[in-house]
Amino acid sequence: MLRTLKDLFESITTPAASTSQAATEHTLQLATAVLLVEVMRSDAELHADERSAVIHALRDKFALAPDELERLLELALQTSREATDFFGFTSRLNDAFSMEQKLRMVEHLWRVAYADGTLSAHENHVMRRLSDLLYIPHGAYVAAKQRAQQAVAAAAPRAQS
Repeated sequence: MLRTLKDLFESITTPAASTSQAATEHTLQLATAVLLVEVMRSDAELHADERSAVIHALRDKFALAPDELERLLELALQTSREATDFFGFTSRLNDAFSMEQKLRMVEHLWRVAYADGTLSAHENHVMRRLSDLLYIPHGAYVAAKQRAQQAVAAAAPRAQS
């Protein structure tokens, strides 16, 4: 398993990464997970609700088994701590995702930011940087933010029941 995680990490950081379909899919999964984790880590505390939002986003985006989701999240946390910038991850998404897919991604990022019930200034800053790197038009960025706010607010009463 450690070898697999190491290979996956190297595939996102090494320019001469394998071009096979599976390697490309793993690279996209890791890039997506790292961005979600970056938003989760961008406020002072890690909340269980934020972690759940990351898992939900990954489940929505990729057909992964629960144990694969956990391994991906573990690798994304490690990769996030070692990353020096967002560009390597956002460029992968820009190359592989359509604008609609990137907008859905931004909406998931916002859901992670709002999952704990508050939006910190640093979370807001990270979201702005990520949307700029993903070439999201400002109007679409604001619309994704509003959809995420509404989704989180609608889910909150159910979570308390």
